[in-house]
Amino acid sequence: MNGYAAMLVDLDGTLMVTDTISQRVSEAVREVERHIPVSIATGRRASDLLEYAHRLGLTSPQICNGGATLLDPRDGRLLWNSHMDDGQARGIIELLAEREISFIATHPGGDSTSIDQIHHWDLTRISAMDITEAEADYLSGRFRDRDGLYVVKVFLHYNGWWAVDFTATGVHKGAAARILAKRLGIETGRMIAAGDSYNDLPMLEVAGYRIAMASAPGEMKAIADFVAPPVEEDGLAVAIEEAVLPLLAGQSLQKGQSGSVI
Repeated sequence: MNGYAAMLVDLDGTLMVTDTISQRVSEAVREVERHIPVSIATGRRASDLLEYAHRLGLTSPQICNGGATLLDPRDGRLLWNSHMDDGQARGIIELLAEREISFIATHPGGDSTSIDQIHHWDLTRISAMDITEAEADYLSGRFRDRDGLYVVKVFLHYNGWWAVDFTATGVHKGAAARILAKRLGIETGRMIAAGDSYNDLPMLEVAGYRIAMASAPGEMKAIADFVAPPVEEDGLAVAIEEAVLPLLAGQSLQKGQSGSVI
């Protein structure tokens, strides 16, 4: 490996608590962006992703829909997108409607929040929203072993509820990291990744340097190179200041001494 060349950061619970990114975290991310490209990798929809990418001044490809979509933040152009099997998508939506669970069903043209709004079933992602952990475990268990599906439960740090995300098999933040790495012409081992929940685990597993937030599950902390303080205490900024920027500064020093390109 010739040094770190990109950084991936989760949004909710990592970059921010609710809808506000603190000044300290913003400044830290912008400092990283001066050295290497920074990409948000979020389970949120495209419109939310683009809003926060614009706030931070990020220009490299960004990841949303739990790894199912890659966008150019400069113009919102779709760079890559996956979709679920029609029958699988219909079965999930019908069960959620039957159990009166709110959901967001995403497709390249937008989002639907009721079964009446869905006019085609090649959906990018389905998220069951604002449920208890017990309900999340039930839904995860009900669909986890189905062919053609990737299922993961997600803690919603901003309201204390849980969600369950459904995408096509093999479509998650780790897979999206591989697609992004290919576009950037690097290996995923040259990526730094930061996250706080189960849907971030595949992303951390493929990265070369791993940051887990204080609220992250034990599986993430076990593989982390740096466990950051809570997001409420600007934990990502602490990780950047104490770990990421020193790594990047060391690369710059090495480049200056050797005259080689990292």
